[in-house]
Amino acid sequence: MSTATTGERTRVEVDDHFAVVTLTRPEKHNALDAAMFEGIVAAAAEVAATPGVRAVVLHGEGKSFCSGLDVASFMASGDGVAGFNVLKDREGPRDANLAQRVATDWLDLKVPVIAAIHGNCFGGGLQIALGADIRIAAPDAVLSVMEVRWGLVPDMGITQVLPHIVRLDVAKELTFTGRRVSGTEAQELGLVTRVAADPLAAARELAAEIAGRSPDSVRAAKRLYGETWPAPAADALVLETELQTSLMGSPNQLAAVVAGLSNQPAEFTDPD
Repeated sequence: MSTATTGERTRVEVDDHFAVVTLTRPEKHNALDAAMFEGIVAAAAEVAATPGVRAVVLHGEGKSFCSGLDVASFMASGDGVAGFNVLKDREGPRDANLAQRVATDWLDLKVPVIAAIHGNCFGGGLQIALGADIRIAAPDAVLSVMEVRWGLVPDMGITQVLPHIVRLDVAKELTFTGRRVSGTEAQELGLVTRVAADPLAAARELAAEIAGRSPDSVRAAKRLYGETWPAPAADALVLETELQTSLMGSPNQLAAVVAGLSNQPAEFTDPD
């Protein structure tokens, strides 16, 4: 069943068990104004509440994934820099503020999220992409931890994501300098998972592949890595066992076995 909903700054389309979330401010390279922050958080909540979604693709309409914070819009709000205070109310599972939730809400989704990156992916836009489980970038995409150029530090959930993706010295260099890297160099640094000439098509293909697996198994795997990377060895090993025990002999696990033995597509039941 296909569905599509459009908000002020985002569009959510669901088809064949995966959702495509599109940032829809192309005339501004999907720069983050107040409405975009609200729209992204609302889109994540919509996906979380939609039955049957097993994977998510996140991308930007137009020439860029997201060019970062629309500083001019906040400066023009009448409050100047104080306009950023609109982002400071905290809520959600990580006690994150609105600015942080545009990245961390994707981490907290129970299903995998794949970011398809093209054009500019700067500052807050990069932090949104880092909130995805997997990042596929165009070779000529341009990425930057750009906040130092504004005399700031990255504060949109980067502490929850970047340390798990690249080495600390790489994270420091990118943050201290704000230098721009191509999609190809980003892959070499570990900042993105892989590159593709058409990252959206590649992300959709991967989402469809994931959607063909047992949703119970995929959700459990995302939880396993999310809660144990890193974690004390004893706690991680216990969670491995708990999750595996909950899967073994379940209807979806048996359906996966039957599909594997018969070489036929599996018929899975989606979790509530």
